[in-house]
Amino acid sequence: MPLQEIPAAFWRGGTSKAVVFRIGDLPPDRADWDPVLLGVMGSPDPNGRQLDGMGGGISSLSKVCVLGPATRADADVDFTFAQVPVGAGPVDYGGNCGNMIAAMGPAALDLGLVPAPADGMARVRIHNTNTAKVIVSHFPVRAGQAETDGALAIDGVAGSAAPIRLEFLDPGGAKTGRLLPSGAAVDDLSVAGRVIRASLVDAANPCVFVAATDLGLTGAEHPDLLAGDKAFLSTMESIRRAGSVRMGLAPDPEGAAGIQSIPKIAIVAPPRDATLLSGAMLPADRVSIMVRMLSMEQPHRAVPITGAICLAISARIPGTVAHAACAAGEGPLTISHPSGSTLVDAELSGAQAVSGSVYRTARKLFGGAVFFRG
Repeated sequence: MPLQEIPAAFWRGGTSKAVVFRIGDLPPDRADWDPVLLGVMGSPDPNGRQLDGMGGGISSLSKVCVLGPATRADADVDFTFAQVPVGAGPVDYGGNCGNMIAAMGPAALDLGLVPAPADGMARVRIHNTNTAKVIVSHFPVRAGQAETDGALAIDGVAGSAAPIRLEFLDPGGAKTGRLLPSGAAVDDLSVAGRVIRASLVDAANPCVFVAATDLGLTGAEHPDLLAGDKAFLSTMESIRRAGSVRMGLAPDPEGAAGIQSIPKIAIVAPPRDATLLSGAMLPADRVSIMVRMLSMEQPHRAVPITGAICLAISARIPGTVAHAACAAGEGPLTISHPSGSTLVDAELSGAQAVSGSVYRTARKLFGGAVFFRG
């Protein structure tokens, strides 16, 4: 059978990379998307490397973004995110990807889905169809194209580039409709015969936060160390599934097992000196809170942007696990993660999450057509 091809581009957004499609180039029936996306990314791959596709063998490099005309009046473009499994399993459309959103404004401009502004700042309102939320992307434009040169360096990406400010509007209740889906700042989850205290927060993406000390950890562990600890991974997945059920995302733990991308789960801790993946030391006095987050059952080497937004908002809610661990008072939070730190601003008004903002960078890597086995 001859290879099939579809027009596509490949973009880096923050600390992730994804194949980007225009919605009109994919099958009109979304039920037919999965075989295409799996074939494009080289999944399922029993070797875990996706060498026969565009994927990179880990969750942050196995993503697809689909752009199209806006379907709501308060947006300029629609964005659908697909998390493609490296191994067996279905494509997951359950959540959003904050890193790849950094690329969606420039990509929409590149595809002609939004008009090119004059030199200066572009403002693109992105409707994420996965969460029904709008994220506003602000980025510089020169000669009708998104500017790539700039002085912003983000941990986990070499060099510097033009800054992209992402403003997540009204991020609370992205999937459940409530900022605190259970109605409580802390829940007691029964997991394998023990009770684990966790904060279940839904902002930008639903997340489960657990105190590192409750699992005998510091929050500064190297992700490879965590990845090699099968007991830790099993415990975290059991907590995640229990949290999913308590949040109303799944009817039971078995159902939660089939929704791998949400909720995210993380351990959090007060600031402490931490050795980064680069070998450099990040001092405790430069950060507000520590996090080690898992994505698709594997320790993340940075922190997903939607996870960072959710963590920052959680840290502003009295009584949560994150609030107890956070060393900062008012103003933006600096989150310590394995690759460095991420600055996040969160605004709350009473029990409502007004917005969460973060700065990232993005760049188009190639454009053309992607070939795959049908």
